Amino acid sequence: MPRRIGFVCFDGVNALDITGPAEVFGTANAYSASAYDILFVGLALKPVTAEVGLRMLPDATLGNAPPLDTIFIPGGAGLRNPRIATPIITWLRQRRRTRRIASVCTGIYALGASGLLDGRVATTHWRFAADVGRRFTAISLKPDAIYLQDRNVFTSAGVTAGIDLALSLVESDLGGRVALRVARELVVYLKRPGGQMQFSEPLRFQTRAADRFAALATFIVTNLHKDLSVEVLAERAGLSVRQFCRRFAAVFNVPPGAYVEQMRLDESRKRLFAAERTVESVAASVGFASADSFRRAFVRRFGIAPSQFAKRFR
Repeated sequence: MPRRIGFVCFDGVNALDITGPAEVFGTANAYSASAYDILFVGLALKPVTAEVGLRMLPDATLGNAPPLDTIFIPGGAGLRNPRIATPIITWLRQRRRTRRIASVCTGIYALGASGLLDGRVATTHWRFAADVGRRFTAISLKPDAIYLQDRNVFTSAGVTAGIDLALSLVESDLGGRVALRVARELVVYLKRPGGQMQFSEPLRFQTRAADRFAALATFIVTNLHKDLSVEVLAERAGLSVRQFCRRFAAVFNVPPGAYVEQMRLDESRKRLFAAERTVESVAASVGFASADSFRRAFVRRFGIAPSQFAKRFR
């Protein structure tokens, strides 16, 4: 029997939160015939309009949906409307014994309000992590994760992380070979290296820096192999070293040297995946003075040596 995957849809949904994971399961059917039956579940049997204007027609409603193997709760501005959220939250409580319940991005707001995440670890889009943490104090939030599982409940980071989560479910159901074929077909990672902070940190840097710091974000990320000392960055910002360090720390709550090291280490994880790269070459490519200093920094941040990381995840 195919596993029935139910995607809750509503006005104001983020379309990619639905279509991304749905494409994963649909593509898996091409390699494992009839593995999944995809069902779109609405509040009513009438078209819903996503945030981008895409219109979708539900197959069933919350009231008459059949038993489901897996439930996906997408995010989107519509879910912050009590008229939409309340019936979804009630329905989730009724379906709490479903084999797998997953949220994508801000779909965590419905899961959090339902109580299904109380006492569990979870993640969400980095931009909403602080708000989710304030609202749902019973959740142990891990804001850097791409996706997480705690028993039968799964949560994922922003938007495209739903694809990562769906691939992991396909791998669990059908094995690594099928999941890898699906990933190759969709031209995505089967297991994306690193956490979401590697994507969010440069963006957060840019959006929070409205003055002369703004251009530094791109400069740092694209010049990791160069001299990014405080003196160099201060000169680019047109400030004295003391002024630069004070203003940088005030805006970003981290010294500039620590930020640069974080960017270098996050990039190094991606480069360690390349089979032809040695620890020494990766260290040099991201701007560390020596392989030893790179190893120490890597272990300090990730709790594992870069060579072990490469063997484990390559």
